[in-house]
Amino acid sequence: MDELLHLVTTQKVSERLESLDIPFSSLGFDHFGISKSHLGLFYSLLDPLYRRYFKVEVTGLDHIPKEGRGMLIGNHSGGIPVDAAMIFASIFFELDTPRHAHGMVEKFAQNLPFLSSLFSRIGQLTGLPEHAIQLLEAERLLLAFPEGVRGTGKLYSERYQLERFGTGFVRIALKTNSPIIPFAFVGGEEAMPVIYHAQPIAKLLGVPYIPIPKHIIPIPKPEHCQILYGEPLYFKGSGNEKDSVIQSYVDQVRADIAALISIGRQRREERVAEAKEISQGGLTRGGKLSNLSSEQAPKRGETTP
Repeated sequence: MDELLHLVTTQKVSERLESLDIPFSSLGFDHFGISKSHLGLFYSLLDPLYRRYFKVEVTGLDHIPKEGRGMLIGNHSGGIPVDAAMIFASIFFELDTPRHAHGMVEKFAQNLPFLSSLFSRIGQLTGLPEHAIQLLEAERLLLAFPEGVRGTGKLYSERYQLERFGTGFVRIALKTNSPIIPFAFVGGEEAMPVIYHAQPIAKLLGVPYIPIPKHIIPIPKPEHCQILYGEPLYFKGSGNEKDSVIQSYVDQVRADIAALISIGRQRREERVAEAKEISQGGLTRGGKLSNLSSEQAPKRGETTP
């Protein structure tokens, strides 16, 4: 099995795995059970999706800690968790020194055949507070979506409307003295415009819902996507603060994410308008398009471009 995994791992991924901030044993595992070979397969499969299928554009990478703990907190969308996969890819492929992000997986996913063991081999653990704390105390990056399954379950008519955020992530950040890096994922709603949930089938499979998009087949379309990382937020406390205090911190994180979403959607609208103008012959062949990929996510307090 390991030989097969090595064969399908690309040279680029193999090289980046060698400088990954995970202490693998001589057998290729770390103490959380992550398999270096499985990571090779995982990132080799993600690479073409990230670069060619979704053509992901990333801004604000300088806000990601080069080392040490951190919590990546953002919006959840698009029917299926493409956003999580693209976040993993951006952290692994775009940083000068690659890092691996650990996700908090919904409990129902651990009952799915094949997927449950795969998740554990690539460091995606059940979303329990103790797991999150252990990962952060091991100086890892943790990815969490406070909207939970409610986020991916949004219909297209509700696109980019943030659902209620859970508060547990802030308490964990305080207990572990971890910075929160807010981010927005834009494009997932258009890639998977969900218009209906097939609940009867979902009940049979033991999942919350089966998303049915406008194009019927529950597979995302190849849409241009953006990830916008914002400035880290540092909160002081022990994690045992009153609910009102915790909620004020949650509201601040939510507001930052909403602002990043707004910027991303504006950029998307500009890109669509430019493409439409080109198709109508409004720009000459030598016209210069905006190089959005060179822009950096604005710091808090700056005006929206």
